[in-house]
Amino acid sequence: MPTELMTWLHAFLGNDVDWKQVLLIGMTPVFLIAFAIEYAVATKRGRRAPFRWKEIVANLSLGAGYQVAETVMGLLFTGAIFAWVYRHRLFDMPVNGFTIVPIFVLVEFCYYWFHRTSHRVRWFWAAHVPHHSGEVMNFTTAMRQSLLNAFVGVFMFYLPPVWFGIPPAVVLFLLAVDLAYQYFVHTESIGRLPRWFEYVFDTPSNHRAHHGRNPRYIDKNYGGVLIIFDRMFGTYIEETEPVDYGITQQIRSYNFLVLNLHEFVDMWRDVFAPGPVMQRLKHLWMPPEWERPGHRPIHTWSVERKGEEEGG
Repeated sequence: MPTELMTWLHAFLGNDVDWKQVLLIGMTPVFLIAFAIEYAVATKRGRRAPFRWKEIVANLSLGAGYQVAETVMGLLFTGAIFAWVYRHRLFDMPVNGFTIVPIFVLVEFCYYWFHRTSHRVRWFWAAHVPHHSGEVMNFTTAMRQSLLNAFVGVFMFYLPPVWFGIPPAVVLFLLAVDLAYQYFVHTESIGRLPRWFEYVFDTPSNHRAHHGRNPRYIDKNYGGVLIIFDRMFGTYIEETEPVDYGITQQIRSYNFLVLNLHEFVDMWRDVFAPGPVMQRLKHLWMPPEWERPGHRPIHTWSVERKGEEEGG
């Protein structure tokens, strides 16, 4: 990318706008058009199974709620934190045609660890679980996001690049690019891609496996755009059997608040249930499938157990 273009982009982005939200909200018409095309193609092929309209409506409502919550939290809270960290940065990192790709890889690295932590620490899983509770896969599944993301501190995973001296707007813009790409891997309409592409990038095949509650697929393929960190850290799995979508303790609801809050409510009810204090507090940071000795996990709303007792 020419240096002049990068200079213009850097100046355009500034440091006071949450370009993650601007880009994702701006891309919404593109996302919806892509879904319409996906549906038309699947219908023509006689494959309507991935399209349950109650679930699609739930997906869209969760996505809208997420966008509103992220925008409000950005204005009230997270934007100020990013600005404060940047004021106390260690270095001044140049943003130009030579550094933009390494910066993107760094943002992707942060995304990998956010995503992995969101599966293995219940506090973060409580905000991530709405994304995985869908039982079919289509483009709108990408919109299944939580009101709680900013509240539980997801933004913290992207503060290190800012502390190192990368402007917050650049980090958030590249994160938005990462997230926008991921919209298009939530589909059954695209099969396996060329082997070299599957080896380097997150693809529909790789991501379908990530959404499976099949025992072999649970807690695998965390990458957003790249799959290389999964290969490096031992969390990669190839899609080799039909994917059973959903979570191992499947919530039976399309209610907006239930989908957003069920795991968060259950987590806190587990914490406040009688028992030794330190054992109770472990419900906040242990994996989702962890059970406290002598305590039966609480489910405020009915769930259906599927597969192994793991996070999903």
